[in-house]
Amino acid sequence: MSELEIGTLIGVTTLIVLMAEEINGFAILALPMFILLGSVVGSSRASSDIHEAAHRWMRRIPGGLVIANIVACGLFSAICGSSPATAAAIGRSGIPEMRARGVPGRLAAGAICAGGTLGILIPPSITMILYGIATGTSIGKLFMAGVIPGIMLVTMFSLYAAVASAGKTVVPQQDAASAQGPTWLVTARVLPFLALIVLVLVALYGGFATPSEGASLAAFLAMLMAFLIYRPSFSQWKHVGAELIRDSSMLLLIIAASGLFSYMLSLLYVTQSFGELLIGAHLNRWIFYLLVSAFLLVAGFFIPPAALILVVMPIIQPSLEAYHFDLVWFGVIMTILMEIGLIHPPVGVNLFVIRAIAPDLTLQEIFYGSMPFLILMLVAVALFTIFPGLVTWLPTVMHGA
Repeated sequence: MSELEIGTLIGVTTLIVLMAEEINGFAILALPMFILLGSVVGSSRASSDIHEAAHRWMRRIPGGLVIANIVACGLFSAICGSSPATAAAIGRSGIPEMRARGVPGRLAAGAICAGGTLGILIPPSITMILYGIATGTSIGKLFMAGVIPGIMLVTMFSLYAAVASAGKTVVPQQDAASAQGPTWLVTARVLPFLALIVLVLVALYGGFATPSEGASLAAFLAMLMAFLIYRPSFSQWKHVGAELIRDSSMLLLIIAASGLFSYMLSLLYVTQSFGELLIGAHLNRWIFYLLVSAFLLVAGFFIPPAALILVVMPIIQPSLEAYHFDLVWFGVIMTILMEIGLIHPPVGVNLFVIRAIAPDLTLQEIFYGSMPFLILMLVAVALFTIFPGLVTWLPTVMHGA
């Protein structure tokens, strides 16, 4: 064997080892387990029950039909952890019903499109798990940090929806309720899944389980509850398995490749040079923060959240630490900025999800309907920048406890 062949063999072996080491960690197990949790819920009737329960409780409020769909997105996000899945699950039933009752198509599409982005903010969030893995930040703290911002965004979206839909919706009559059963029964079917999320957070912050153990327990209990409450068919379980294999393989491959990418950046001194350049420029820390935020916002228009985190964070993390930014707080800021990318062209995954649900609406109409919610997300970023305690208070209190 020639020296060239030996060198090539060593190089390929090194690449394989580096990629394998990147996904050879117990924390990685949380990813497929949370994917399994979301797939079980999304493949059963739990998603429609969540939507129906929110609708039943909100229908007497002005603009309650739109608010119910936003709240349903928030509740489903707390179980699913995926933005496109949230938009698809709630939008399939929510958009036709809203439009049938007089809600303008743009508002209906925009509410679901923006509400779906909550899937990567409200815990458990697959995106936050990736951020925690990429930065070495506590996943439990990231989960807790997303609670208050998630609730605030749901509230802000709901207030706008109440104003925008005033006088445009027809309040459903009591006898127009769906055949899913009385309100107490629909609510009772949803409560176990919501209690499951509370259980995961308590287990993580009570020190009873690691994120991977909590995710595994949640996935097992979700499968058990789905079996007992909804009795899924074999084809539904088959769909769950296929979705688990597909999404997990995709994310693990991205993580493995990002590890190799980070190694090459460090080997070529790119990361160190970038950090030295920023520090040497003697920028004000808030000017640096604005530049980084603007870059992440624009990059999110073109790059999916998972890839953006794993490619960009190894480059900017040393500078963030040098400027003494809290990585837990920044994780929430980055997540919201990436949410905006999910509803902004040219990629805008959620725009295409809603377009598939409502094919008579153009992408331009869906985007215009999402614009007010996009502006509210930017307002939220400004609020969390001015008042960082809104993000860091809960993790600090829980960590201290």
